[in-house]
Amino acid sequence: MSMYGLKEFDVQAGRLILTHPSFDFDSFSEVAKPLVNLLSATVTEQQTDADLHSWLIDFEGCPLFLRGEHYSETMWIETLSPQEGNEELQYLAKLCSLGIG
Repeated sequence: MSMYGLKEFDVQAGRLILTHPSFDFDSFSEVAKPLVNLLSATVTEQQTDADLHSWLIDFEGCPLFLRGEHYSETMWIETLSPQEGNEELQYLAKLCSLGIG
């Protein structure tokens, strides 16, 4: 079974909701870093709020957010704006639908 997969792809919102290993607030990076590596992406910024991790990642020159909310154990990738990153997000949706890791 793959570690990461596609749960939902909301094209209009520019968001991929992922299936992933379980995580809590303290273990998010243990789940997120392998995904970033599998995607051959790089983390350019990290921010942590009360219940949300937000990582700005670079995927093939395209900036995307990788976010994780620990109360609901939800992880998703989203575009920075509706006008950018749709092609890359569609590629990632296809990749994740096959399962990675």
